[in-house]
Order: sequence, then C-alpha cells, then structure tokens
Amino acid sequence: MDTINTLFLLSGFLIALSVLASRLSTLVGVPLLLLFLGLGMLAGEEGLLGIEFDDYPLAFLIGHLALAMILLDGGLRTRLKTFRVGFKPALSLATLGVFVTSALVGMIAMWVFGLSLVQGLLVGAIVGSTDAAAVFSMLGGRGINLNERVGATLEIESGTNDPMAIFLTLMLVELLVGDIGGWLETSLFFLQQFGLGIALGLGAGWLIARLLTWVDLAPGLYSLLALALGFCVFGLTSALGGSGFLAIYLTGLMIGNRPGRHLNFILPVHDGLAWLSQIGLFLVLGLLVTPSEMMAYALPAAVVALALIFVARPLAVLVAIKPFFRFRWREVGFIAWVGLRGAVPIVLAIFPVIGGVENASLYFNVAFAVVLLSLLIQGGSLPWMARRLRVEIPPSVTPSRRGPLGIQSADDYEMLVYRVESADLEDVPIRLLRFPSGALIASLFRDGVMLHPKGSTRLCRGDTVCVIGREDDLPALNRLFNGDATLRRQSAFFGAFNFDGEARLGDIADAYGLTLSPGEQEMTLAEFIALRVGGHPVVGDDVDWHGIHWVVNEMDGDRITRVGLRLY
Repeated sequence: MDTINTLFLLSGFLIALSVLASRLSTLVGVPLLLLFLGLGMLAGEEGLLGIEFDDYPLAFLIGHLALAMILLDGGLRTRLKTFRVGFKPALSLATLGVFVTSALVGMIAMWVFGLSLVQGLLVGAIVGSTDAAAVFSMLGGRGINLNERVGATLEIESGTNDPMAIFLTLMLVELLVGDIGGWLETSLFFLQQFGLGIALGLGAGWLIARLLTWVDLAPGLYSLLALALGFCVFGLTSALGGSGFLAIYLTGLMIGNRPGRHLNFILPVHDGLAWLSQIGLFLVLGLLVTPSEMMAYALPAAVVALALIFVARPLAVLVAIKPFFRFRWREVGFIAWVGLRGAVPIVLAIFPVIGGVENASLYFNVAFAVVLLSLLIQGGSLPWMARRLRVEIPPSVTPSRRGPLGIQSADDYEMLVYRVESADLEDVPIRLLRFPSGALIASLFRDGVMLHPKGSTRLCRGDTVCVIGREDDLPALNRLFNGDATLRRQSAFFGAFNFDGEARLGDIADAYGLTLSPGEQEMTLAEFIALRVGGHPVVGDDVDWHGIHWVVNEMDGDRITRVGLRLY
C-alpha cells in the first residue's frame, strides 16, 4: 500500500511541477520539453528525489503510448488544405531527408566514437528523424505564426518521418545481432511499413470520422471513442507489420477534417491528453538516464549533435527540397534549423537495449545528449530565427472565445466573442458595420453590463461583442474586429495599400508608371505573382518588382485574392 501511495504522490507532484514550469518556460524562453526532461533527471537516481528507474521495456511501452497520443492530436489539428503546399516536400524530407541525415550522422559518429560502419549508421538512424512532440509543441506553444508553406512542411514531416527512422533502426539492429533477412525481405518490410500505415490510417480514419458524425453520444464520450479507435488502428497496423505511428497520425487527420459537432468535444480533451503524454513521456525518459554515465559520452556526443544541427540536417534539407520544389533560400534555411529532436530518438535508442546489441548504453546516452542540445540550441532560438529569416506572417485577430450552439450536426452555428479594440469602430452604429450576411450580434457587454443591441447602438472601445455565425464568417469578422496594434503590424508587413487579385496588371502599370513586357499586359496581378512565386503561393509570399514589394495578403485555395503593396 505504501508503494501505491508513494507512486500517486510522486507522479502527481512531478506532473503538477511540470505544468507550473510551463509558466517559467514562457518567462525565460527555455523550451518546455527541455524543462520536462530536466525535471525527470532531477527526480532520478542521481537527482534530488533519488528515484531508481531502469525499466527499459516499460519506458518503451510508455513511449509508444505517449507518441501515439501526440500524433493523433497532431493529425486532428492538421488541415487537409495545408497538404496542397506541404505534402510533397514533407514526404521528400520524411524519406530521402531522413536517409541522408542518418548516413551523414552515421559517418561522423563512426569517426568520433571509433565504431564500425554499421554501428555508426545505427547512431545516425536513431537520431535521423525529427520529433512530432517537439515540433508541435515548439511551433504551437511559442506563438510563431509561420507562412503556410513552411509550417505545413514541418508539421507533416514530423508526423510522417518516423517509419523511415524505425525501418533503418530495426534493420541495423538486426544486422548487428545477426538476424537480418535478405534484400527482398528488407525491401518488403519497408514497403509494408509505409503501405499499411497509409492504407489503414486513411481507410480507418475515414470510417471513424463518419461514425463520430453519425453516432449520438454524451459530449464527454466522443473524445474517448476517438482515442480508443485511434489506438485500435495503431495496434492493428503495428500487428500487421505496418507503421502504427503513421497510421494513427493519418487517422487523426481524417477525423479532424470531417466537419461536425463532435470536434468541439474532441479537440479540447485531446489537447489536454497530448500535454499529459508529453509531460509523462519526457519525465520518464529523464528518469531513465543516468547523468554520470551520460557525462562519459558528453564530449563526442556533443560533436555528433553539433554536426547533426549544422551539417547533416542542412545538407539533407538541401538535397531533399531545393532540387525538386520552389522554396526560397530563407525558407530552406528555417526548415533546416527546425530539425528538432525529441522523444522519438530516445525511444528508438531503447531498441538496441532490448535487442541485446553490444555496448547498447552508448546509443541511448548519445541520443539523449543529441536531444538535449537540439532542444537547447534549435528550440531556444526558433522565434529569433523565424524573424531573422522572415518566414513569419503577422497574426490576425481571432475570437477570444468560440463554441458551438448545437443546432445542426454539420456546419453548425457558433457563438463568437470579440473585444472591440479598433479606433475605427469607436462610436460606429451597428447597422453600418460590414457584417457577413449570415452573422448577427446577439449581445453586447459594456462595463460588465449586458446590453440588447439594436441597429442604432453605437460601439465603444472595450465593448465585448457576442456574434452568432458560422466558420465561413470568421475571415470577415476577424478583419472587422482587428485591433489597432494588429492593424499596424499587418500594415507594416503587407503594406498600406491593397489590390484585388483580379486587378489587371496593365492598369496597375499605367497608374504607377511601371514597365511591362508585351505578354504581361493582360495578366491579372494574381497570375503575375503566382508565376513569379511558382508552385503554390501562400500568404506572405512577396515579389520584388520595380523596387516595390507585392505581398500576398489573402488566398482562396490556390487563388490569390488580395495583394498588398509595400514600398520598402
């Protein structure tokens, strides 16, 4: 009984401390996942609490459960529309990029540690993939609003590159212990990992999404059903020899992109579960490491980590992206920098321990050191690098609160709450607002008192407005309620003047005294910019033409609808 009570006490204390430490991360800029790892190490056998934990199979199980939960949540929040700009480059990074990274790091590890070629390549395979938990946490939790091309590529890559790393790790472990099959068997295993992961993930996700929209449950049960069925997909895919990680990510993707009221009950719960998974996973991995043992490998492991960050990852991104896709150099540079390593390399480093590979502690301690340096160097500098490489776009106003009304099962009406912060709305009658046709103001709060608004009611700065509308009304409502600070940031980024994407290029050239080639006279501004950018344009793309920056301000799918003019 004392053991059970101690387990509850210590686990509750560590989780509560980790949650409170998130505030410290915001204040001092330390990556949150690094704090979780640090707390786990402090609680370990050489730390303050002296907890002895060396159960690698249990840590392996916890790692799989936590990563499955994190990937399911990541898929739920990934919009399918981002695949139009991010899927192909992300797939190239998840396969060719991981292979190149693993090979380069493996060669360096072989030289640094004096290993054989296969042993060095195993080190490279273990640390070769980026980590979904680290990428989702760092990009979502640091307030970095990346342009869609870069953000989608990084998120999809982190959600889909585990199969390649797992395949390489298992193949090299089997080679070291003498259980490797022939080339045909190895190739079939590779195809099986990706093929079954994609087929079962998409197929089961499609069925689960429709089940969730059809079944009528208590609100709290939707998230449990989604989690249970997601774990079923993960287990079935893994049992059949496919990649459970890829399958559960795609399952979440299919569920999250099926409109319905179920998402309003699933997303908040899964957000908390994903945070709990990250905290629990990194605490357990922190407990598993022995600092004194890791220090024995510290210097050569640091060389491997720095080579990965500054040599292997940039070269892999260059090889996997630049020859095939029209990314700008600053975008390639940022993608190369966000090669965040997290829980996945540490979990993969348990494979050699369980498989009985000689000198298995080396792989685990090197992986841990690489993750620590990656989170510290790359994770700690992400906001600065995003600004430096100009891949950020200014955030727009979003509702401070939103929730479904539960009137319809699909495309439901929502209550959208905004605060009036723009001076342009001061003393403006409600009837003069350019509201979307299907939206209306249901109530208005001023100084804590609820008013019943009429067409003649005049707005004041500081008012809280409750709007009933649909998701399609959000872009227009967000523009309407943009605050002065947001408008200044957007004006500085997009320019003070905006043009319709369908504006004729010849008319713009005449108005500004610009020179056009004969073939450009009848082109629209949107066509001209899309041609210059190439591929799929995204908000934030800019074209320097006659000393003027023409910046994509709004998109509708692949069509540019508004373009800003910036004179510097």
